Amino acid sequence: MTKDEFAARSWILLDALPLGRRAIVRAIHLKGAERRRLLDLGFTVGAQVEAVQRSPLGDPVAYRVRGSLLALRTEQASDIEVEPCTA
Repeated sequence: MTKDEFAARSWILLDALPLGRRAIVRAIHLKGAERRRLLDLGFTVGAQVEAVQRSPLGDPVAYRVRGSLLALRTEQASDIEVEPCTA
């Protein structure tokens, strides 16, 4: 995804958020224990999230949310909608 394409979309899936970029969580489509774990850790609708680091093999990715660093697999991140921050 180019920088212009990234800026033009109103929302993307979290797994498409480039490293170093921030976004606001708009929807979490996970169910059950996975959803509860994220909510308990502060990964809630309206929270700001930043893609921080990708593992050497590309999965999982570390995300900073509410001051904590969380590792999510691509499978989990693809069930979370975010709105990229413009600044």
